[in-house]
Amino acid sequence: ENSLHKTSAPFSTNSYDAFISPNTLNLSSFTKLMKKLQEIHPEASRDKIVDALLEVRKNNKGILSGLSINSIVKRTSVIL
Repeated sequence: ENSLHKTSAPFSTNSYDAFISPNTLNLSSFTKLMKKLQEIHPEASRDKIVDALLEVRKNNKGILSGLSINSIVKRTSVIL
């Protein structure tokens, strides 16, 4: 049995599973973050926002924990 397999992943799409991990950002924070980014960037698709968030994470040594929501929003907005 694969012990790394997530049995209760919050999303079914792989890109979201890659973005969300218990040690990075909880579902509530992710929901708030997406809502805020969608309000600021209504022209951006959800996938484009997630891609930008993944880019922010990559640019921050592969993690988002330790960054405030506002800091993540600002960095993601620069990419979008």
